This record gives sequence, C-alpha cells and structure tokens, in this order.
Amino acid sequence: MNDEHKEVVSPDLLRQISSSIDSRLLQHLVNALFKDSLQTGYSDKTWPSNEEVEAISAVCTFLHVTFCTLSHELIMTLLGYRTDLLPALWSYIKRCNENQRWPLYSKFTNNIPGDNPGWLLPLAVFCPLYKHMLKFVDTEEFYEQEKPVKIRDIPSLVIVLKQALWQLLWSIHGHVPSSQKLPKNLLDDRILSVELIKVKARVAMSELLSQLQDWNNRRQFMSADDFHLQEARSETFVSQALLENTRASEILKQAPFLVPFTIRVKIFTSELVASRQRSGGHPALTRLRFKIRRNRILEDAFNQLSTISEDDLRGPIRISFVNEFGVEEAGIDGGGIFKDFMENIIQASFDVQYGLFKETPGHLLYPNPGSALVHEQHLQFFHFLGSLLGKAMYEGILVDIPFATFFLSKLKEKSNFLHDLPSLDPELYRHLLFLKHYKGDVSELELYFVVVKNEYGEQTEEELIPGGKDMRVTNDNVISFIHLVANYRLNYQIRIQSLHFLRGFQQLIQKEWIEMFNEHEIQLLISGSLDSMDVDDLRSNTHYAGGYHHDHDVIVMFWEVLKSFSLEYQKKFLKFVTGCSRGPLLGFKYLEPKFCIQRAAPFDVAEEDLDRLPTSATCMNLLKLPPYQTTEQMRTKLVYAISADAGFDLS
Repeated sequence: MNDEHKEVVSPDLLRQISSSIDSRLLQHLVNALFKDSLQTGYSDKTWPSNEEVEAISAVCTFLHVTFCTLSHELIMTLLGYRTDLLPALWSYIKRCNENQRWPLYSKFTNNIPGDNPGWLLPLAVFCPLYKHMLKFVDTEEFYEQEKPVKIRDIPSLVIVLKQALWQLLWSIHGHVPSSQKLPKNLLDDRILSVELIKVKARVAMSELLSQLQDWNNRRQFMSADDFHLQEARSETFVSQALLENTRASEILKQAPFLVPFTIRVKIFTSELVASRQRSGGHPALTRLRFKIRRNRILEDAFNQLSTISEDDLRGPIRISFVNEFGVEEAGIDGGGIFKDFMENIIQASFDVQYGLFKETPGHLLYPNPGSALVHEQHLQFFHFLGSLLGKAMYEGILVDIPFATFFLSKLKEKSNFLHDLPSLDPELYRHLLFLKHYKGDVSELELYFVVVKNEYGEQTEEELIPGGKDMRVTNDNVISFIHLVANYRLNYQIRIQSLHFLRGFQQLIQKEWIEMFNEHEIQLLISGSLDSMDVDDLRSNTHYAGGYHHDHDVIVMFWEVLKSFSLEYQKKFLKFVTGCSRGPLLGFKYLEPKFCIQRAAPFDVAEEDLDRLPTSATCMNLLKLPPYQTTEQMRTKLVYAISADAGFDLS
C-alpha cells in the first residue's frame, strides 16, 4: 500500500479505546487463547507440543500488538498477577533453550520470515512483562517467595537474555535502532514488522538484565561475572568500543552490563583522557586562578567557581589558599593544591551539618528534601555540588563520599521503586508491606491518598494525587497507594534538588559515559575499589626522593611493616597519604600524582632525632618518612600518625 493510502489510527481514538477497554477482558482472552495447552509443570527436557507452540504464538502475537497499541501499565499488572502467563512463557522459553532449538513460527506469525530466531517473539512479550513486574514486587516476594521467577532459574534466564542480545547486536546482520523512543517510521508500519519486534525485544531484554543485576547487587544469588559475555573481554572489542558506529560501541550503549566492569572502566578512563586533552592547555598557562580562604572554603568556591563556563570547568583550574590571618600560603599549584582543594571542598559541602544533604539510617547521603528552608540559594548550590563531583571524577580524584543508591539512580535519570525504599526508610517500608499483605478491609484503617511532611518542625500535608485528601485507601486501590507513597519518598520529594545536581554533574560527565555503569559501580568510580589493598601493586608504582630508593634499608622495612598491617590499617594509611581510603579501580598505576616516599628533612634533621612522626601531603600523594632504625619503631610511629591524622606538611 502506498504511504498516502495508509490508514493511521488517530492518537485521540487510541486513547479512547485504551480508556474504555476493561483489562479483565484481556485476562479472559489470554486464558482462552491458552485453552488447556499451556502448563508450567513440564520437565526441562520436554519438547513443546504443536498445541503449545500454537498457543504461545497466538498469545505472543496478540499481546505484542496490544502492548504496542494500548496503554499497557494496568494490562501488564493484571496479566502478571491474575494469570499464569509469566511462568508459562518462562517454562516454554527454558525448555526450548535446554533443548537448544526453537520451534518454527506458526500460522499466526506468517509475516515473520523463517530465518529469524524462534526466541524473538516470545522474548519480546516475556521481557517487558517481567521487567514491569519487577518494579512492583517487594524484597520478600522476590527473594523468599521467588516471584515471578524462581531464583534458581534466573541464571538460566540471564544466559538466554545475554545470548539473545549478543545475536541481535553483534551476530545478526542489519542495524537494530538504539533509541528507546522507537523511530516513527517503524511505528507507522505494520506493528508485526520484524524490525519493530527486534527493537522492542532489544530494549526490554536490556532493561530486564539491568534490573536482574540490580537485584543481584542487593542480595547476591549468582556471580556478578555471569552477567558478562566472554566475547566482550577481547582487546579487539575494547578498541572497537572506543570508535563511533561500531558494533562494540552499540553494545556498550545498549547493553553495557554484557561488558566486564574493568573493561568499561578502561573505556571510561580513555574517554576522560581524550576529553581532557581536547579541553586543556598547559597547566602553567591556565588563566583560571582563584584565591580561597581555608576557613570559608565553600562560600569562596561557590562565589568564584559557580560562574565559570562549561568549557573552562573542563580545563585546568589553579588554587591558592589564604590562611586565617589573610596571608596567601606559599607554594605553586602544579595540580597538588587543586587536589587538596577538591578533597576539602567536597568534604565540607556534603557534610550533613551544612544542610544540603541528609543521611539514611545506613549513613548514606541523599539531598535534603527541606533544603529550601536551610539555604535561600539551595538549587544553585546543588548545581554547583553536581559540577564539583563531576570535576572530581573528570580529573580522576577519588573522594570518600558514600551516596544512597536511590540518589545515584538520579545520575542515570532513573526512577526508584518500592524495593528501593528500605535503604531510606525501613520503618515506612515495613508499614507499606503490612498494608500490601493485609487480609482485612483496608478502608477500615482510615487512610487517604496523602503524605505528611515534617521538615524542621514544620508539618504539612501533601496529596499523592489530585483530590487525594478525600480519597480513602481501599482493597482495590491499596497497591496504587503503596507505590505512590514510595514514589513520593524516593523520587518526588528530591526531584528538584536532584535535577539541579544532575545538570551540574553533566557539565563534565556525559550521559552516555555514566550510563555504562549501574549505581553500585558509579559509587566505585567516585570512591575507588572496595577490594583488599594490593600493597605489592602500590610498591611497584611508587617513586622515591630525598635519598631513598627501592632497595634502601628504611624503604624495605617500611614495606614489610605496611604489608603486616590489617586491612583496616592499610586503608587508614592510604587515606593518610592520598586523602581516600580506597585505591584506583584499575590499580595504583592510575594513581595521579604517583605515590612518593620522601625522607623527612634529610639535611636539617639529625639521624638520631627520630621522635618525629611521619607526615603526608595528600595533595601530592606524598609520605615524608623519617629514617627509623627498627621495625618496631617504624610500626609504632606509622600507627600513631595514621590513627591521629598527624597530617599535612607543606614543606
């Protein structure tokens, strides 16, 4: 049919159809299409019968068209809770995968060429339905009741999904559009076009795998490595991923979790290096030089740095400190003083005492919903703090700032759901679960669609939906109420602060860079590795000065002492000399400036005057170490210094 003769259903008519249809009708239609042919109790090796294949084809064709045409939120919720569709589809997919072959498409899918994979249409329906359900299940349902899929089956599902994604993005010829907003020409064509099904399947599989990875991060039920593909570990893949319009770069954009974390960190680091090279001149020639009073660091930095352009923010910035007497401190900033400035300003600005951030019960940071009551310019400050965190990541400066996962989601422009609530308000979460599983008449509890805000003693009531103060919570709408409350606490009440923080952050860290990582991984990018400190790696990447060298007796003794420390004291030592208790994700080779051990005042301190403590200059990752004579003396002085934070030495 020519384009000018195509009949396109108007958006108004679609809305009318969607609003008038009873989703329970779809439930009955699905059950009718299944008839008695679809069950969930087959053994893994049972090959689907012809009747089951016909039923699966009919149901998947019908639901794919439905999901593409009508508003499907309520439809998916009802199908997930009121039918056996999800377990039946999974049973079919699992058995086909176990037998390593898929049935040919049936008479219901004549328009799909036979050379397309048999998993395409079933996964195009199963994945959006499953990922929709994962937004609404709570932790008890997922981990204990194992809904909607058994925990033991999830590793098999992950294998199916990542192999299917790899085929769509790498092996199958032809371009699969990457935008989650589908191209208009695809939507205008037949809804059962192969290209549209591929796009729908790819988007849903990618999002579902990401959700399963999130659940695995909360409570591990499979190895994190099992989400990665072996094919994505090669040097060829990495080199291609750094180029535009390659299959590897498309995988990185559309399904980054298929690529091992360390590979993604290397790619992210390469992107940062390239951007800094494009943006920066020689540090000595920079025109951005600022004087900052140490006792007014946040105010001075905000007043001076918040006005500079995005391009200037990417380039070198040099700082000179002014002490409490108004005297400019000696020293030329070759990068070390700026690092010291960044560590201090970030610690000051994210301190909960300043009022812009609050702590969860687990001491994780998120924006203070009542920040407007504390600071008149609170939104400008959030924008500034976003740019500060972005600058730290951009320059490779690690900072010990632990953020709440639900706030880190905002850096990915993601929403949070009920299962994210325990980290913010475990008591509220328990109350909402009580409501969710309440066996009596919920309306008798006299609840309405409102929440009570209590900020600094000021109590106000806010409606969750228009007219909410007059809408009683009942058995029919209690699920909606629960998720509206969770949405209010996790998303709505911090939306403005998070938006301004994000705008500042994205001045330096591009959206496509951060989308390569989940929230747990973003925290590692901010603060460094949680793994045990590798003393040998640090030793092989250390420089020496003041007469010390690799084989010097004092240096040999120092490394023996550091290696004998517990992990707790090794991390204390690392914080003492670098300002952060965690090492770089890819090893100390990437620590800038390089860690250096210098003999403490080698010319003006007598050899026998060994009561002096070691000191550090975190801005230069420098340890000034007196020439102690014994292992015990070395150990005692080091432990005292790193425990008492003996501290910064400008000399």
